[in-house]
Formats: sequence, structure tokens, C-alpha cells
Amino acid sequence: MGNTFGQVFRVTTFGESHGPVVGAVIDGCPARLELCESDIQPQLDRRRPGQSDLTTPRGEADRVQLVSGVEKGVTLGSPLTVLVANRDTKPEDYGEMVAAPRPSHADYSYKMKYGVLASSGGGRASARETVGRVAAGAIAEKLLRVRYGVEIVAWVESVQDLCVSEPDVDKLTRAAVDRTPVRCPDAEVAQKMADRIREAKAGGNSLGGVVACVCRHVPAGWGEPVFDKLSARLAAAMMSIPATRGFEIGLGFRSTRMSGSDHNDRFVRKGDRLGTATNRSGGIQGGLSNGEPIVFRVAFKPPATIGLLQETTDWNGKPLILAAKGRHDPCVVPRAVAVVESMAALVLADAALLAVAAG
Repeated sequence: MGNTFGQVFRVTTFGESHGPVVGAVIDGCPARLELCESDIQPQLDRRRPGQSDLTTPRGEADRVQLVSGVEKGVTLGSPLTVLVANRDTKPEDYGEMVAAPRPSHADYSYKMKYGVLASSGGGRASARETVGRVAAGAIAEKLLRVRYGVEIVAWVESVQDLCVSEPDVDKLTRAAVDRTPVRCPDAEVAQKMADRIREAKAGGNSLGGVVACVCRHVPAGWGEPVFDKLSARLAAAMMSIPATRGFEIGLGFRSTRMSGSDHNDRFVRKGDRLGTATNRSGGIQGGLSNGEPIVFRVAFKPPATIGLLQETTDWNGKPLILAAKGRHDPCVVPRAVAVVESMAALVLADAALLAVAAG
């Protein structure tokens, strides 16, 4: 239960952090979409560990295998299966889980639910699970780009209290985002963020941050009232990503400090369609896309695995001190950029196919 996302474009992820493979099965992808592994690999490269000194040193190449649903480079309409092998596993680093639940990890809650834990790492609660999401999201993104012209770009907006001003969301590219290892499009702020992350890493600690995202050229009317509003589906998708703690769309919580006259987006003619002069709503009104860029933000907490000694108790309640082992990100947001883009693509691909079905 709970491992499948989507209604028409349905994705089921599988695998554990230190098991043999991770991946996804994608059901509902339309037939006759040109697709090969090179369409998927770039996003996995942006998500993979070990890509800079700002990320976990776990050495995974994350080479994708597309093992079903495609023939001669074209989707068949049958389920697609993508596999990624786990190569650099170190289950011996997680022997402490046998003795005690780690602070702010999922060890305790998973044990209470299932009565058993994965023998290494966080199991399904680990960020390693997002490999399947990113592979599936890359497929969804190609569908959106080829058939609807949709573009999705995410970037690191803040690390701790270091924040970049919103870039021109109409023109921002992934190339501009990827010019810095922290994936912030402002080089000066990015350097400060990188220095702050390195400082936390050297001290055995971790930091949180915010990833912002824009989805451009989304047609008006995508989304399903009332419980499957596009905003609600995006919120559910983003809050399912490990380490997330908040979601907002448009001006989000800032709108609570405004009056209606200041917040309202007035309609104007934009070429052959109506549009809004401002985009404080973030491209969604009444739970449906309105044709403007969809802009949202996702808050990520500091990773729970840190190198400092921490107080906890064993499973019987006896106090003890844990020294964390294993490899971890001192801040997840540089790698989370690709995960946020992928989950946005899954939501929008589902919305697109639902709109066709309703059409």
C-alpha cells in the first residue's frame, strides 16, 4: 500500500536503500512515444550521489536499464520497467539500528507499523527510493515536452538563512541552474551556500533549505475538482519526498499578510488568449491551471543522519549515545532539485491524460 502514485500515469517504485536494485514500473504511458535510456539518464545523473563534495560520498553511477514496455525505441503502451543497480552498498554501517532507533529517522515508526525493519539504511524511507521517481519523472517529462510543450525547471532558493531572489522564471534554464554544484542560479549566493554546507559537513552537522520550481506552458484547465485539485496533487507529490516539511504555491504564506486588492491577479489579453498581469496565484486558480507559469516551493529539513554524537534510547528505553555511521548528504537540496522536477512531471503528466479523457 502507498507505493503507487497517479491515476492514469501510474508509477510504482520498488527497492530498498542497500538492496540489489531500485526502480519503478510505469503503467499508463501512451504508446508511440519515442523513448530510450538516454532520455532518462540525465536526470538520474543530476540526482545521483557522489557528484560533488556537497553531497554524500556514496559512489553510485545509477545507470538506468529500461527492461520492458519499449520496442525499437518506441513505447508499446504496456507497462514500462526501469531498473538501477545498487553497487556501493555498506549494510554493515547500519548495525546500530538493531540496538536503537536513530533520532528523527523512520526506524521507530516503521517498526511500530510493520514489526520489522529493513536490515540496512532507511529501507523505503531512504532517499534512495527516489531513484525510481526520477526515472519515471524523466519519462513523464518527455511526454509533456513532446506532446504539450511543457517545461519544468527547479532551483535551490535557500540554504538555511541564505536566500536568492526569484530569477526570471520565464527564462530560467537547467543549464543556468547547473552552473553551480549547489544548483542556485545566482553564482555569488551559490558560493555562500556551498561554503555553509561544507562548514556544516566538516562539523558533522546538516542543513535544511528550499527548492523552488516553475512549470511553463501548462495549458489552462488542467486539474480535477474538488479533491484532486492540481495544487492538492502537487502538494501531495512534494510532501511525499523524503525530508520535506512544507509546500507553498505562488506567494504562499506571504499572501496571508496581504489584502485581496494587493493579491488579486487581474486578467489582460495576451496575444490570442487571456492571461493575468501578475502571477501571485502561482498559475493555479480554483485548483486548476490558468495558463500562467506554475510556481511553487518545497521546504526540506536538515538530514537526520549527522556525524555528531546524539542521545537516544535502545528499543527497551535504556539511554545510550549513538555515533552515526553511513554516508549522508549534509544538505539535500542540491540533489533534491531533480526529484522535485520529476514529481512535478508525474503530476502534470497525470493531469494531461485526465484532461484528454475528460475532453
